[in-house]
Amino acid sequence: MSIPFPFTAVVGQDDLRLALLLNAVSPAVGGVLVRGEKGTAKSTAVRALSALLPPVTVVAGCRFSCDPAAPDGTCPDGPHEPGGGTERPARMVELPVGASEDRLVGALDIERALSEGVKAFEPGLLADAHRGILYVDEVNLLHDHLVDLLLDAAAMGASYVEREGVSVRHAARFLLVGTMNPEEGELRPQLLDRFGLTVEVAASREPEERVEVVRRRLAHDDDPAAFAARWAGEEAAVRARIVAARELLPSVRLGDGALRQIAAACAAFEVDGMRADIVMARTATALAAWAGRTDVLAEDVRQAALLALPHRRRRNPFDAPGLDEDKLNETLEEFGDDEPDPGPDGPDDGGGGGGGGQPPAGDGPQGSDGPQGSDGPQGGEVPAQGGAGDGEGAGEPRPGGAGAGEQSPVRAAEPFRTKVLSVPGVGEGTAGRRSRARTEHGRTTGAHRPRGTLTRLHLAATVQAAAPHQRARGRSGRGLVVRRDDLRQAAREGREGNLVLFVVDASGSMAARQRMGAVKGAVLSLLLDAYQRRDKVGLVTFRGSGAEVALPPTSSVDAAAARLESLPTGGRTPLAAGLLKAHDVLRVERLRDPARRALVVVVTDGRATGGPEPVALAGRAARLFAAEGIASVVVDCESGPVRLGLAGRLAGELGGGAVTLDALRADAIAGLVRDVRGNGTRRAA
Repeated sequence: MSIPFPFTAVVGQDDLRLALLLNAVSPAVGGVLVRGEKGTAKSTAVRALSALLPPVTVVAGCRFSCDPAAPDGTCPDGPHEPGGGTERPARMVELPVGASEDRLVGALDIERALSEGVKAFEPGLLADAHRGILYVDEVNLLHDHLVDLLLDAAAMGASYVEREGVSVRHAARFLLVGTMNPEEGELRPQLLDRFGLTVEVAASREPEERVEVVRRRLAHDDDPAAFAARWAGEEAAVRARIVAARELLPSVRLGDGALRQIAAACAAFEVDGMRADIVMARTATALAAWAGRTDVLAEDVRQAALLALPHRRRRNPFDAPGLDEDKLNETLEEFGDDEPDPGPDGPDDGGGGGGGGQPPAGDGPQGSDGPQGSDGPQGGEVPAQGGAGDGEGAGEPRPGGAGAGEQSPVRAAEPFRTKVLSVPGVGEGTAGRRSRARTEHGRTTGAHRPRGTLTRLHLAATVQAAAPHQRARGRSGRGLVVRRDDLRQAAREGREGNLVLFVVDASGSMAARQRMGAVKGAVLSLLLDAYQRRDKVGLVTFRGSGAEVALPPTSSVDAAAARLESLPTGGRTPLAAGLLKAHDVLRVERLRDPARRALVVVVTDGRATGGPEPVALAGRAARLFAAEGIASVVVDCESGPVRLGLAGRLAGELGGGAVTLDALRADAIAGLVRDVRGNGTRRAA
């Protein structure tokens, strides 16, 4: 068994360590979402926390880790007699990104349930994590329905499994920790709100701190046992402090003054609902217990706000999470006059050092890095080649050259709700909200023999298959004699997410500031729509003498929005180059993700210039998409009293449809759904 990196040996990352410890003291806080770039000790700190949790006493032989002092009356392995039990370490269970629903919540043996009336239940990861830690790495890449199940179980403290009227319930109380890299896509705001606390982590930029990170990491890798032994004293001290804080927690008093500060902070930052208030109250109470106090102080409320509010302020995917600390301080000061007296111990008695807002500190420099921080990138995303960002253009050639005709980036117009653009036919891609697809969730459309493990029983079809054989099988009672060959899988149809690849004309013909602002506003609106429908997005731009991939296909819609915002314009219109570049991107992406269907959105006025026969070249490039059945739509940006209709002609070559900027709005004309068909037809309904 591998020896984990000690929690107290993590360099810096004070907010991360504090948030994890507060959840260890009070799991009712609701878990932690850790956001940050790669190589910042996110996973290391989470895995190290399990060694600090006190051991748990469980009923011997119970697969659901029931507490012998208060066994779960609905435990599938019960009933249990109170008393006795065995002690074991608290578990840390990891949920893989590719896990199935049955692996998460457990599985029922439908064949035995139908034929014998027996609830044969195989526990899932939620049962394994009961009274321990459930860790989800890259939680933003987890399927939405799994995240919903996970967060529902965390909120209710129980897991429910129902299959065709057969139901099983068991306790599932755990410390939920999720980590994610925002570069790979965001969680929906509704799911963000379900995590109690959130922490932003980044690699340290201080050389001495980075040196200490590397030194400790190498020492651990060379001799894990010896390294762990060096930190055993600090680990034991933190473990004892967690136990003491848990015992003190019921005695902590949350006065009316602190409650008013909590309510005022949530109102000042306009967070939705009441979950933020409740989480802040629980966090402030846990902070006081961690500091060894029995009263909640203003400093606890402030620290709780910094951990519980930033991710709840987002209104759309382009809003960066964060909190205005000056505004927070003013709010707390305004509503802090009636704060109760902290008692004879005084506000600075931390009961273990560090106060309410400080995690335990080990030896060495305390920076903002972790054991793996040395390989993290220097800051956020590196701007794509040719994309406009800070310092762009210092000796870097761009397509078309940084020469005459180039204009500075134009701000996008206000986004709007767009019509739904969908891929025709029925796919089998990742669950989403755009195009029709055969999925695990959705409306039932038929039944078939299961290929592999049965996951969704079609009861009527199963009974129909078994009924003709009852006499031959010797049926004598009221029960139905069902064999495995009778079982039928329900075929369901739902929606999938697609790859929406934007091909944007940034040439001089699009450079009028008002016009380009409208174009960017339209693309931004489509990006927002892609975010809501769980699509991957990519961005190809063309101008001057060539085209470039401004953003390879990604789930990070806000990264695409940032690239779009800084997009310069000017030069000729190499339409063929843009289409060919997009075709190359799709060819590579098909190898990586063959089940995800693509929708190409070409944003242009249809003009093509530069080189010999630019219009003919563009036509030949467009016909490549039509020949391969790639769904496409052209957003016609042509304006003015005289229009040439070139965008419509391009749409015909692509085998798709065309829509003007004005008609792209959902409320522009009757009909909210527009199918982009490979044969060039469009249907409004």
